[in-house]
Amino acid sequence: MVMSNLEQIQLFGEKQIRTAWNDAEEKWYFSVIDIIAALVETDRPRKYWSDLKRKLLAEGSEVSEKIGHLKMIAPDGKMRDTDVADQEQLFRLVQSIPSPKVEPIKLWIARVASERIDEIIDPEISIDRAIDMYRRKGYSEEWINQRLQGKKERKKLTDEWKRVGVKEKQYAILTNAIYEVWSGMTAKEYKHLKGLKKENLRDNMTDTESALTTLAEVATREISKNEDPETIAHSINIARRGGGVAKVAREALEDQLGKSIISSENAKTLNPTETPKEIEEQ
Repeated sequence: MVMSNLEQIQLFGEKQIRTAWNDAEEKWYFSVIDIIAALVETDRPRKYWSDLKRKLLAEGSEVSEKIGHLKMIAPDGKMRDTDVADQEQLFRLVQSIPSPKVEPIKLWIARVASERIDEIIDPEISIDRAIDMYRRKGYSEEWINQRLQGKKERKKLTDEWKRVGVKEKQYAILTNAIYEVWSGMTAKEYKHLKGLKKENLRDNMTDTESALTTLAEVATREISKNEDPETIAHSINIARRGGGVAKVAREALEDQLGKSIISSENAKTLNPTETPKEIEEQ
Protein backbone atom coordinates (compact mmCIF):
# COMPACT_ATOMS: atom_id res chain seq x y z
CA MET A 1 0.00 0.00 0.00
CA VAL A 2 1.66 3.26 -1.15
CA MET A 3 0.86 6.25 1.00
CA SER A 4 1.63 9.95 0.79
CA ASN A 5 3.85 11.69 3.32
CA LEU A 6 0.78 12.87 5.19
CA GLU A 7 0.88 10.71 8.29
CA GLN A 8 -0.61 12.27 11.37
CA ILE A 9 -1.60 11.73 14.95
CA GLN A 10 -5.31 12.58 15.27
CA LEU A 11 -7.02 13.18 18.60
CA PHE A 12 -10.22 11.44 19.72
CA GLY A 13 -10.79 12.82 23.19
CA GLU A 14 -7.54 12.15 25.02
CA LYS A 15 -6.65 9.19 22.79
CA GLN A 16 -4.13 9.51 19.98
CA ILE A 17 -4.90 7.70 16.74
CA ARG A 18 -2.30 7.23 14.01
CA THR A 19 -3.54 7.89 10.49
CA ALA A 20 -2.12 7.95 6.96
CA TRP A 21 -3.58 9.57 3.85
CA ASN A 22 -3.56 7.70 0.52
CA ASP A 23 -3.35 10.24 -2.32
CA ALA A 24 -4.32 7.79 -5.05
CA GLU A 25 -7.43 6.55 -3.24
CA GLU A 26 -8.13 9.89 -1.54
CA LYS A 27 -8.91 8.26 1.78
CA TRP A 28 -7.55 7.99 5.30
CA TYR A 29 -6.30 4.77 6.84
CA PHE A 30 -6.56 4.47 10.63
CA SER A 31 -4.57 2.33 13.05
CA VAL A 32 -6.95 -0.42 14.19
CA ILE A 33 -5.08 -0.88 17.48
CA ASP A 34 -5.43 2.82 18.27
CA ILE A 35 -9.15 2.80 17.45
CA ILE A 36 -9.67 -0.17 19.78
CA ALA A 37 -7.68 1.56 22.54
CA ALA A 38 -10.01 4.56 22.15
CA LEU A 39 -13.14 2.39 22.33
CA VAL A 40 -12.29 -0.20 24.95
CA GLU A 41 -11.03 0.17 28.51
CA THR A 42 -8.12 -2.24 28.19
CA ASP A 43 -4.37 -2.12 28.76
CA ARG A 44 -3.92 -4.74 26.03
CA PRO A 45 -5.56 -3.47 22.81
CA ARG A 46 -3.41 -5.80 20.69
CA LYS A 47 -4.67 -8.83 22.59
CA TYR A 48 -8.25 -7.52 22.29
CA TRP A 49 -7.80 -7.13 18.52
CA SER A 50 -6.28 -10.60 18.17
CA ASP A 51 -9.23 -12.15 20.01
CA LEU A 52 -11.71 -10.11 17.98
CA LYS A 53 -10.17 -11.23 14.68
CA ARG A 54 -10.56 -14.86 15.68
CA LYS A 55 -14.16 -14.22 16.69
CA LEU A 56 -14.96 -12.47 13.39
CA LEU A 57 -13.38 -15.28 11.37
CA ALA A 58 -15.36 -17.87 13.31
CA GLU A 59 -18.54 -15.94 12.49
CA GLY A 60 -17.68 -15.85 8.80
CA SER A 61 -17.05 -12.09 8.69
CA GLU A 62 -14.72 -10.81 5.94
CA VAL A 63 -13.87 -7.58 7.77
CA SER A 64 -10.62 -8.77 9.33
CA GLU A 65 -9.49 -10.30 6.03
CA LYS A 66 -9.68 -6.88 4.33
CA ILE A 67 -7.55 -5.14 6.93
CA GLY A 68 -4.39 -3.61 5.43
CA HIS A 69 -0.90 -3.14 6.86
CA LEU A 70 1.27 -0.03 7.06
CA LYS A 71 4.43 1.03 8.80
CA MET A 72 3.59 3.64 11.43
CA ILE A 73 5.55 5.20 14.25
CA ALA A 74 5.42 2.94 17.32
CA PRO A 75 5.75 4.13 20.95
CA ASP A 76 9.50 3.41 20.78
CA GLY A 77 9.84 5.86 17.89
CA LYS A 78 10.52 3.17 15.26
CA MET A 79 8.46 2.47 12.15
CA ARG A 80 6.63 -0.82 12.66
CA ASP A 81 3.92 -2.69 10.75
CA THR A 82 0.44 -2.19 12.12
CA ASP A 83 -3.06 -3.14 10.98
CA VAL A 84 -4.97 -0.30 9.32
CA ALA A 85 -8.49 0.14 7.98
CA ASP A 86 -10.27 2.76 5.92
CA GLN A 87 -13.45 4.55 6.95
CA GLU A 88 -15.86 1.94 5.57
CA GLN A 89 -13.96 -0.99 7.07
CA LEU A 90 -13.78 0.72 10.45
CA PHE A 91 -17.51 1.44 10.48
CA ARG A 92 -18.16 -2.30 10.04
CA LEU A 93 -15.47 -3.28 12.52
CA VAL A 94 -16.50 -1.04 15.41
CA GLN A 95 -20.03 -2.43 15.25
CA SER A 96 -18.53 -5.65 16.62
CA ILE A 97 -17.16 -3.86 19.68
CA PRO A 98 -19.50 -3.33 22.64
CA SER A 99 -18.73 0.23 23.70
CA PRO A 100 -20.78 3.39 24.37
CA LYS A 101 -18.20 5.26 22.26
CA VAL A 102 -19.04 3.47 19.01
CA GLU A 103 -21.34 6.16 17.61
CA PRO A 104 -19.10 9.09 18.73
CA ILE A 105 -16.05 7.50 17.10
CA LYS A 106 -17.97 6.80 13.88
CA LEU A 107 -18.88 10.49 13.73
CA TRP A 108 -15.25 11.38 14.47
CA ILE A 109 -13.95 9.10 11.69
CA ALA A 110 -16.42 10.61 9.22
CA ARG A 111 -15.39 14.12 10.24
CA VAL A 112 -11.67 13.39 9.83
CA ALA A 113 -12.28 11.95 6.36
CA SER A 114 -14.45 14.89 5.31
CA GLU A 115 -12.00 17.49 6.60
CA ARG A 116 -9.15 16.09 4.54
CA ILE A 117 -11.19 16.36 1.34
CA ASP A 118 -11.97 19.98 2.24
CA GLU A 119 -8.25 20.65 2.79
CA ILE A 120 -7.36 19.26 -0.65
CA ILE A 121 -9.82 21.68 -2.22
CA ASP A 122 -8.60 24.60 -0.08
CA PRO A 123 -5.19 24.05 1.64
CA GLU A 124 -5.65 27.15 3.79
CA ILE A 125 -8.33 25.27 5.73
CA SER A 126 -5.70 22.92 7.18
CA ILE A 127 -3.67 25.89 8.42
CA ASP A 128 -6.74 27.47 9.99
CA ARG A 129 -7.66 24.19 11.70
CA ALA A 130 -4.15 23.79 13.06
CA ILE A 131 -4.20 27.30 14.50
CA ASP A 132 -7.62 26.71 16.05
CA MET A 133 -6.51 23.40 17.58
CA TYR A 134 -3.41 24.93 19.14
CA ARG A 135 -5.42 27.86 20.51
CA ARG A 136 -7.91 25.47 22.11
CA LYS A 137 -5.04 23.62 23.73
CA GLY A 138 -3.84 26.84 25.34
CA TYR A 139 -0.76 27.66 23.27
CA SER A 140 0.30 31.30 22.96
CA GLU A 141 0.12 33.11 19.63
CA GLU A 142 3.93 33.38 19.65
CA TRP A 143 4.26 29.61 20.09
CA ILE A 144 1.69 28.91 17.37
CA ASN A 145 3.48 31.13 14.86
CA GLN A 146 6.78 29.43 15.66
CA ARG A 147 5.23 25.96 15.34
CA LEU A 148 3.63 26.70 11.97
CA GLN A 149 6.92 28.09 10.68
CA GLY A 150 8.61 24.93 11.94
CA LYS A 151 6.13 22.77 10.02
CA LYS A 152 6.82 24.76 6.86
CA GLU A 153 10.60 24.43 7.20
CA ARG A 154 10.37 20.73 8.09
CA LYS A 155 8.44 20.10 4.85
CA LYS A 156 11.12 21.95 2.89
CA LEU A 157 13.78 19.78 4.53
CA THR A 158 12.03 16.49 3.75
CA ASP A 159 11.51 17.70 0.17
CA GLU A 160 15.27 18.30 -0.04
CA TRP A 161 16.01 14.84 1.37
CA LYS A 162 13.66 13.35 -1.20
CA ARG A 163 15.42 15.31 -3.96
CA VAL A 164 18.82 13.84 -3.11
CA GLY A 165 17.45 10.29 -2.89
CA VAL A 166 17.03 9.79 0.85
CA LYS A 167 14.39 7.14 1.55
CA GLU A 168 11.47 8.10 3.76
CA LYS A 169 12.37 5.36 6.25
CA GLN A 170 15.78 7.06 6.66
CA TYR A 171 14.32 10.42 7.71
CA ALA A 172 14.34 9.32 11.37
CA ILE A 173 18.09 8.60 11.15
CA LEU A 174 18.81 12.08 9.83
CA THR A 175 16.45 13.71 12.32
CA ASN A 176 18.21 11.95 15.18
CA ALA A 177 21.56 13.18 13.84
CA ILE A 178 20.25 16.75 13.96
CA TYR A 179 18.83 16.38 17.48
CA GLU A 180 21.87 14.62 18.89
CA VAL A 181 24.14 17.50 17.97
CA TRP A 182 22.05 20.53 18.82
CA SER A 183 20.28 19.15 21.93
CA GLY A 184 22.68 16.40 23.02
CA MET A 185 19.84 13.83 22.82
CA THR A 186 18.17 11.59 20.26
CA ALA A 187 14.50 12.29 19.57
CA LYS A 188 13.60 9.29 21.76
CA GLU A 189 15.73 10.57 24.65
CA TYR A 190 14.26 14.06 24.24
CA LYS A 191 10.73 12.63 24.43
CA HIS A 192 11.69 10.65 27.53
CA LEU A 193 12.93 13.85 29.18
CA LYS A 194 9.53 15.43 28.55
CA GLY A 195 7.61 12.36 29.73
CA LEU A 196 6.16 11.64 26.28
CA LYS A 197 5.15 8.37 24.63
CA LYS A 198 3.25 8.69 21.36
CA GLU A 199 2.92 12.47 21.55
CA ASN A 200 4.57 14.69 18.94
CA LEU A 201 7.85 16.05 20.32
CA ARG A 202 7.61 19.38 18.49
CA ASP A 203 4.14 20.00 19.94
CA ASN A 204 5.69 19.69 23.40
CA MET A 205 8.62 22.04 22.95
CA THR A 206 8.94 25.54 24.32
CA ASP A 207 9.04 28.24 21.66
CA THR A 208 12.83 28.55 22.16
CA GLU A 209 13.38 24.80 21.70
CA SER A 210 11.15 24.88 18.62
CA ALA A 211 13.05 27.86 17.16
CA LEU A 212 16.41 26.12 17.57
CA THR A 213 15.07 22.92 16.00
CA THR A 214 13.85 24.94 13.04
CA LEU A 215 17.24 26.66 12.75
CA ALA A 216 18.96 23.25 12.69
CA GLU A 217 16.64 21.99 9.96
CA VAL A 218 17.00 25.14 7.84
CA ALA A 219 20.79 24.90 8.12
CA THR A 220 20.70 21.21 7.19
CA ARG A 221 18.56 21.95 4.13
CA GLU A 222 20.78 24.78 2.90
CA ILE A 223 23.99 22.76 3.31
CA SER A 224 22.39 19.83 1.47
CA LYS A 225 21.31 22.08 -1.40
CA ASN A 226 24.85 23.44 -1.60
CA GLU A 227 26.61 20.03 -1.56
CA ASP A 228 24.14 17.69 -3.35
CA PRO A 229 24.98 14.60 -1.28
CA GLU A 230 24.85 11.29 -3.15
CA THR A 231 25.02 8.92 -0.17
CA ILE A 232 23.15 8.55 3.11
CA ALA A 233 26.48 8.86 4.93
CA HIS A 234 27.02 12.29 3.39
CA SER A 235 23.45 13.33 4.31
CA ILE A 236 24.02 12.21 7.91
CA ASN A 237 27.21 14.29 8.01
CA ILE A 238 25.26 17.29 6.72
CA ALA A 239 22.49 16.72 9.28
CA ARG A 240 25.07 16.76 12.08
CA ARG A 241 26.59 19.97 10.75
CA GLY A 242 23.15 21.55 10.48
CA GLY A 243 22.53 20.54 14.09
CA GLY A 244 25.89 22.12 14.93
CA VAL A 245 24.68 25.51 13.70
CA ALA A 246 21.81 25.38 16.21
CA LYS A 247 24.16 24.08 18.91
CA VAL A 248 26.33 27.20 18.56
CA ALA A 249 23.21 29.38 18.85
CA ARG A 250 21.99 27.39 21.85
CA GLU A 251 25.30 27.68 23.69
CA ALA A 252 25.48 31.42 22.99
CA LEU A 253 21.97 31.93 24.37
CA GLU A 254 22.61 29.76 27.43
CA ASP A 255 25.78 31.75 28.11
CA GLN A 256 23.68 34.90 28.21
CA LEU A 257 20.93 33.33 30.34
CA GLY A 258 23.14 31.37 32.66
CA LYS A 259 20.92 28.29 32.33
CA SER A 260 19.97 25.52 29.92
CA ILE A 261 17.17 26.16 27.46
CA ILE A 262 16.44 22.41 27.20
CA SER A 263 13.27 21.91 29.21
CA SER A 264 11.38 18.92 30.62
CA GLU A 265 8.15 20.90 30.14
CA ASN A 266 5.54 19.39 27.84
CA ALA A 267 2.15 20.49 26.53
CA LYS A 268 0.43 19.84 29.87
CA THR A 269 2.80 22.08 31.81
CA LEU A 270 3.17 24.63 29.04
CA ASN A 271 -0.61 24.97 28.73
CA PRO A 272 -2.11 24.62 32.23
CA THR A 273 -5.46 25.93 31.00
CA GLU A 274 -6.02 22.87 28.80
CA THR A 275 -8.86 20.63 30.00
CA PRO A 276 -10.17 17.23 28.88
CA LYS A 277 -13.38 18.88 27.70
CA GLU A 278 -11.45 21.24 25.44
CA ILE A 279 -9.60 18.30 23.92
CA GLU A 280 -12.86 16.36 23.41
CA GLU A 281 -14.39 19.30 21.54
CA GLN A 282 -11.61 19.21 18.97
